[in-house]
Formats: sequence, C-alpha cells, structure tokens
Amino acid sequence: MSDDRPDRASLAAEGAVAVLAGVAAVAGSYAAVGRVPAFVAAPVSGFVVVTTPDAIVSWSIQTLGDLGHQLGFLLALVLTAGAFAVVVAVGALAADRAGAPRSLVAALGCVALALALTGAPSSALAAGTGAGVVVALAGVDVFAGQSVSGTRRRVLQAVVGAVAVGGVSAALGRRQDAAGPPEGGPVSEDVAALLADAESKSLDVGGIEGLVSEEFYQVDINSVDPSVAAEDWTLTLTGAVDEERTFDYADVTGLPAEHRFVTLRCVGEGLNGKKMDNALWTGVPLMDLLGDSTLPEECCVMLRAADDYFEEFPLAALENAFVAYEMNGEPLPRAHGSPVRALIPGHWGEINVKWLTEIEVLEAAEKGYWERRGWNGTGPVNTVAKLHTVNDLDDGRVQVGGHAYAGTRGVDRVEVSVDGGRTWADATLSDPLPGEDVWRQWEHSYAADGEHEVVVRATDGEGNLQTSEESGPKPSGPTGWVSKRVDP
Repeated sequence: MSDDRPDRASLAAEGAVAVLAGVAAVAGSYAAVGRVPAFVAAPVSGFVVVTTPDAIVSWSIQTLGDLGHQLGFLLALVLTAGAFAVVVAVGALAADRAGAPRSLVAALGCVALALALTGAPSSALAAGTGAGVVVALAGVDVFAGQSVSGTRRRVLQAVVGAVAVGGVSAALGRRQDAAGPPEGGPVSEDVAALLADAESKSLDVGGIEGLVSEEFYQVDINSVDPSVAAEDWTLTLTGAVDEERTFDYADVTGLPAEHRFVTLRCVGEGLNGKKMDNALWTGVPLMDLLGDSTLPEECCVMLRAADDYFEEFPLAALENAFVAYEMNGEPLPRAHGSPVRALIPGHWGEINVKWLTEIEVLEAAEKGYWERRGWNGTGPVNTVAKLHTVNDLDDGRVQVGGHAYAGTRGVDRVEVSVDGGRTWADATLSDPLPGEDVWRQWEHSYAADGEHEVVVRATDGEGNLQTSEESGPKPSGPTGWVSKRVDP
C-alpha cells in the first residue's frame, strides 16, 4: 500500500497543475481581449445558454433573477477551464513520451484549442501563454532545499503562477471591458436642452432616480455581449418587401435625426423590480429606412441581432418604431446595442432588439426567441406603479415614491392607500416628458402614527385602472398592485 501512495500523490499533483494551467489559460485570454466574443469562454457560454432546458431558464429568471445569469456564466468558465486542463494533461503525457518541454506543448495545445473556439489569434496566444507559464513554474525548483515534498512543491509553484496570471488578467481585462465606443463629441444643443428639461421636471424625492436613469438595466440572452464596430456594421431589410436593401452606419446616421424619450421594462422582472428605466435616444424612424417599400397588410416583422437573438412583433408597430444609435447624447454603449438598436414603442423590453442586423418582414407568423421558450413578451406592457422609496421627513410625515409606466397609453393618475386599500388619495405626478412611451415619477407625503400598509396603483391615459389581479412574470409580465408594510 505504501508504494501506491507516491503514485497517487503524483497523479493528484499532475491533475492540480493541469487545472491551474486551465484556469490560467482562461485568465490569459481575458487579459488580452476582455469580455468580448473573442474571449475563450464566450462560445462555451453561448452553448450553455442554447442547451439549457426552457423549464430551467424560466425557473432561473423567476427565482434567481440576475444570479441565475451569473451562475450560468460561472458554469461556462468552469467548463472552459476544464477543457484547457484536459489539453494540458494530455500534452504532458505527449511531451514526456517525445522528450519535449511540457510548458511548450501545453502552450501550443492551448493555443490550438483557443483558436478552435474563437478564431482570434491574440486571445489564443494569451491563453497559451497563461497555461505555459503555470506549467513552466511547476517544473522548476523554486523551493528546492525547503522542507516541501516534490509533488507539493510543483502544486505550490503552479498556484503561484496561476495567481500571478490571474492578477494580471484582472487588471488588463477590466481595462478592456471599460473601453466603450469612441466619443461622439460634445452633446448637441437639442439633447442638452431635453436632458435639462427632464432634470427640471424630476421630483426631488430621495431614493428614486430622476426621469432619466443614471444606471439603465441590462438583460441579454448572452453573458458576453457582441462587439460590433460601427464601420463594419450593416442592417439588411429582407423578406416580404419589394426590394431587399442594405444600410451601413453612415446611411443611418446621415438621415435627419430625432430625439425620443423612451422607457423600457423587462418582461421577466418582479412586480416591484427595478428593471425599468428611461433614457433619451437619438436615431431615425424605422419607416424612413423602408422608404416607399410596399409592405403586406398583415402579420409581422422579425428583428435579428448580431448575437443570434431574434424577436417578432406586429407589423403595425413599425409605424412608430425607432432605430437608435445614441443614448443620452453619447454613442450607444456596447451593453445597450452598439452601434444600433431598435426601439418599439409600448412593448416589453425584450422586443427592443439590440445589436440590430436584420429586419425581416414576414407573411406568416413565427415565434421569437422568448416565445419559443414559453414567454409572451411581444404584447404591450402592463401598467404598473412601483413603490421604491419610503422616507421619514423632518416634519414627522412619511414620504413614499416611485415610478409609474403604461407604455404608449401613458400614465394619467397614481393613487396611494395608507390603510391597506380601504381609502385612496391622489399622488403628486411629475410633469410628463415629451414622447409617447415614457414613465412618470410619483410622490405622496402623509402623517402616520404606527405601522401600516401602503398600496399604490396607476390609471393609464385611456382611463384603465391597473389590474389588482396578481400574476408572476411568466408568461406575459407581472401584474397586481404593489404594497409594502411601513413602520415610521
């Protein structure tokens, strides 16, 4: 039995070095390119997204929220590191048989795997370098003469190498991630005036954003966003049209620009969630791109994106659809669809496809990405009044506030009950911003002696009261009245 122990320890050490080298390969790739499609974990992450059963996806969205997305990406990282670890382990055996340096064989093997995954030479070379450094360090006698066994010394030295590569990766990769689109120059006078108007109309309520969001929520099917250069981008018009057309970035930005306030809300958020935001977008009406094309009288349009996402919406929605290339006066951020995205007034956020590459006019209905997974986000958004802040005022009163949104129907009224829904009072609303698809802030201050239940509800511009019927996000977005226990 004693003869087996060194062999087992040696095998364990070989496995540990291979795993650490695999981690270093992933870290090296990240250091070189950041979290972009050329990152070695990106295609693996895409595979995880595509192969995850619909039931698990729905459960994750409703139960785990953003954490589920993060866990999915973590799984992709583990799988990617594992694949490189296998390459390193096999390479060690081959190197020993051929009498070649293990570090060189490991590096070349990882370069080959990274090229197969991404096709990006810089990412592949960095992955190979990361793995090679760890394997090389594991094979030298840094701790020679110390009271550390040979197998433990190899693992310890590999750990040192992996930590070093990881530290460099974290610093360089974050710099890559922070790099945004080229600056677009000074904000135009029109944009500056509209943003100033929004600031002046925002209610002074602590704990809620103004009418233009400082941090806009982000939800994507992918964990690694596409990186599309404006000079390489094209938008094609296909399907049931007189003539298929292709537009480049200069074609779109060369048309007369419009500025629109548009609010987006995620179909998968909780009733009182915070995945609802507003921005000032610059772009052109989608109909300006279609020109004099004759469209079918019925059916639908499929929008397709650079990340292979696709969503269908009614043809009638094209009438006021918008193609945006700026957000709050700056070039569209990568996370929000750079260089060009779609905005479809009044529809759930998922239908507003980012990284837009194709507009396909359909003659027969087809399911979009999320409809195939059991969600119905194509329809108009549900009316909601959210309660996001409770403040104790200096005069002893309680202040509650939030945002209300009803898509293109607009918000006409928000009511607040401080006795669990028995009586109601009108809240103060922010003055409406220009636009047909914009939220409003609301605020209500009142005297309160003890613990009580606050309930809020909204009435849209067509006179329809927000439904009190409670439902979860799936399949058509959450409904109900938001309530909260308040203890002054």
